[in-house]
Amino acid sequence: MQSDLSRLMNRFQRAAVSAHPLQVHGRVRRITGVIIHASLPMVRIGELCEIRDPVSGRTVPAEVIGFDNDDAVLSPIGDMAGMSTRAEVIPTGSIIQVPVGPGLLGCVVNALGDIVNDNGRDPDAAAGIVALYPTLAEPVNALQRDLVRDPLQLGIRAIDGLLTVARGQRIGIFGAPGAGKSSLISSIVRGTQADVVVIALIGERGREVREFLDVQLGVEGRKRAVTVVATSDRPAIERVKAAHCATAIAEYFRDEGKDVLLLMDSVTRFARAQREIGLAAGEPGTRRAYPPSLFAALPRLLERSGPGVGGSITGLYTVLTEGDETLDPVAEEVKAILDGHVSLSSQLAEKNHFPAIDILRSRSRLMDAVANESHRASATAIREMMARYEEVELLLRVNEYKAGSDAVTDRAVERHQAITDFLRQESHEHSTFNETLDRMWELAN
Repeated sequence: MQSDLSRLMNRFQRAAVSAHPLQVHGRVRRITGVIIHASLPMVRIGELCEIRDPVSGRTVPAEVIGFDNDDAVLSPIGDMAGMSTRAEVIPTGSIIQVPVGPGLLGCVVNALGDIVNDNGRDPDAAAGIVALYPTLAEPVNALQRDLVRDPLQLGIRAIDGLLTVARGQRIGIFGAPGAGKSSLISSIVRGTQADVVVIALIGERGREVREFLDVQLGVEGRKRAVTVVATSDRPAIERVKAAHCATAIAEYFRDEGKDVLLLMDSVTRFARAQREIGLAAGEPGTRRAYPPSLFAALPRLLERSGPGVGGSITGLYTVLTEGDETLDPVAEEVKAILDGHVSLSSQLAEKNHFPAIDILRSRSRLMDAVANESHRASATAIREMMARYEEVELLLRVNEYKAGSDAVTDRAVERHQAITDFLRQESHEHSTFNETLDRMWELAN
């Protein structure tokens, strides 16, 4: 009797192991703008679902972003055109993960990590995909991060010399449209000493993507870069996920012990996409109608870069500004989170001074930690001369300043043009760190 019972239990156990779990289907209740409400029990926030329409035959992925009473609130990652009232929602039980590996170098990928352009490489490049990384991940434990000790060459004299960036630093590039952010980014990609470059183009114009890749970056610039693209016409959730996808790819290379340069253009468009999702989901608007969820999402995104254990992610994040930066909640929040800021001046851009970096209104908070004493002394002397010249510039224009009145001012006026020539740099021109320091020493001494 006992043996019969044991055999029966074994049969039930084998049947349970081999049986496929029951797949739960939900139904779309309503679609409002970029938000879908669906009757879908037993799902989690962040879970990936599939929306299948039996009429059109289309399948669109979507992510659960919240709940409204008994309904799940989803944001589709794709165009909802053609979906009908008979559409079903099927949870996958997993979160969004992106394929990562050395095979991504030189490729352009979308917000889900799918390769959309392999830059003419071997079709077997997919063999270089070795793992899956979640798009939403926790930052490295603060007590386990390596200390910041070394500078990272970017090839831009104004930054390397006067706004030195450390390996693992996070710095913002703030400027109005047309101030030269994209050109500066492409110059940095070609001149940096980072092992790997990950570029996130968030909300860019479709025309500018090809121009940026083929003209500004060029063949050499793309060889060691992974580019994540979500143009302005893509759904808001896709633009948000592109930022997380790029960060996840950078995290993989950091975990491999590489020094990664993560360039995100721009955080402002990421914030606008997050606002679009939040308002459509019913969140209240705060400053400039940005929902509270944005101010929680920004530090979660930006804190994922920085020094790791053995590798690092140096983050450069562009921020679009209009008028007074203090009135822009995104610019104010990002500046408070990051380790420094580079301010681009529209006035300098109008004078054809590129890169249009306003040195006196820019600051690297970690420069003192990675620059030697001679470097710091030269940078201080040049900054002081620039500040003194700015004080007397109006007097010089109206011919009210007399040479010999003040020795420090005379020195600043005498070397103004040489400093301007040092800060100006053609997009194809790159300087090594030692060349930059030698020219700074000559200017200061």
